[in-house]
Amino acid sequence: MSVRMSGRSTGPTTVELVHESGATIRTTAPKDNGGDGSSFSPTDLCAVSLGACGTTIMGMYASNHGISLDGISFDIVKEMSPPPRKIARLTVRFVLSGAFSDLEFGKIVAAGKACPVRLTLGGQVEVVEEYVRG
Repeated sequence: MSVRMSGRSTGPTTVELVHESGATIRTTAPKDNGGDGSSFSPTDLCAVSLGACGTTIMGMYASNHGISLDGISFDIVKEMSPPPRKIARLTVRFVLSGAFSDLEFGKIVAAGKACPVRLTLGGQVEVVEEYVRG
């Protein structure tokens, strides 16, 4: 399956991204790289995609397996490397709420660890993760 997306600059440090659905996102360079930091940077989107993907996959797994999952929240910290700039480490903490057994919790976590974004990052970015009950 493929998805068409596009983008266009809207200033020297800003870009508007358009999904084929019509949804839009604006990015801007972070303050430490010449931007004003008023929105997500491209590397912020990459980082937060890990949390969004894990959350989505865990929710889908629970739903598809009849596991009572009330919700998931996450916090993520992105750390950049010195030049050449790239994402060096992502530290993410998922909080899962619901009435599930220890075995079900483990299965939900395993599903989250297999999300496509995490698999794509592979060994290129250190991923430090924690999964807890809320």
